Amino acid sequence: MPLSQDAQSAQEVQEDLVVARPEGLYCPPGNFYIDPWRPVGRAIITHAHSDHARIGHAHYLAHTDSEGTLRTRLGQDINLQTLPYGEAIEHHGVRVSLHPAGHVLGSAQVRLEHGGRVWVASGDYKTEPDGTCAPFEPVPCDTFITESTFGLPIYRWPTQAVLFAEIDAWWRANAEAGRASVLFCYAFGKAQRILHGVDASIGPIVVHGAVEPLNAVYRAAGVALPPTLRVSDEGVDAAMLKRALVLAPPSAQGTPWMKRFGNYADAFASGWMQLRGTRRRRGVDRGFVMSDHADWPGLQQAIAGTGAERVFVTHGSVQVMVRWLTENGLDAQGFKTEYGDEDDQEAPSLVGGAQGQVPVPVTRDADAVSPHPGLPLAGEGAGT
Repeated sequence: MPLSQDAQSAQEVQEDLVVARPEGLYCPPGNFYIDPWRPVGRAIITHAHSDHARIGHAHYLAHTDSEGTLRTRLGQDINLQTLPYGEAIEHHGVRVSLHPAGHVLGSAQVRLEHGGRVWVASGDYKTEPDGTCAPFEPVPCDTFITESTFGLPIYRWPTQAVLFAEIDAWWRANAEAGRASVLFCYAFGKAQRILHGVDASIGPIVVHGAVEPLNAVYRAAGVALPPTLRVSDEGVDAAMLKRALVLAPPSAQGTPWMKRFGNYADAFASGWMQLRGTRRRRGVDRGFVMSDHADWPGLQQAIAGTGAERVFVTHGSVQVMVRWLTENGLDAQGFKTEYGDEDDQEAPSLVGGAQGQVPVPVTRDADAVSPHPGLPLAGEGAGT
């Protein structure tokens, strides 16, 4: 027997606005996906890291500031629609708007409104402003979908001021000793944060070829970055390199490109540097605790700021976060996703047509790959 109109409306109200499907997180009433990992007809993309932005979708919707990175990564001819923060569109009766996530340039939370309910899918986010992207804004909602990359109480980031004082002091000491300072960092997001935050008066700044195209995207979006050089630029010589800060992706470590820097000091910037032993496994002199994801207090702050009574948790320490939320009176469960499951490195990808293909950096969000699958869970239910 067909449902009456009232019964059908009641059924629609009870249906979740986002469900997990093999292709990705799906909005049934809107017939679209959020950051799907299989090719789909319509995809809303929270940001351009490659575990969230995949090639092959028929239609993309993303924030205006993501256009440069998405077209660089996925191809200039992708069918891309962009929205500024806060502007809403309606699709199949679902009101959709994008709101700052504070993760990287153009990163967005996706707000969905339908049938009197509001859901927010956060993508990846961090809560401390860094000056290179719009700062995170809590979006009131009934149901919040949160990441949990660093969802353990041990993860607590230094402030921006403390972090860059440490990096500047390391660079300055190396420059005074006549050694290049090679800082390994991911080409999309971290490299630009470092450029924006360091004291550029200490010496010249040299960047790897994977970093400079993304610098151009940030500069075009109005983000202030100091001048940068490539090792092949005129005037870059051995004397200059001895005072330089060199930003390179982790994939450059141990390659012939590194030989030109002579007896250099090296360091790695990552949230995983909070863990004892990570620097040793990386084989670098120094580790800086720096992440574009929220730390444990940041996750708690963000979730509380939404006012949501129901929370879905994706990639990271899902079980830990679900348990903590449940213990604190919220309805919480996990979403199984394919975010953050790529190798902890960056690799070149080919984009463009059959003729004139050029390699461009595939910028993976390597902080989403945990180096400690066997980390003991003692104390994880502690408070802030």
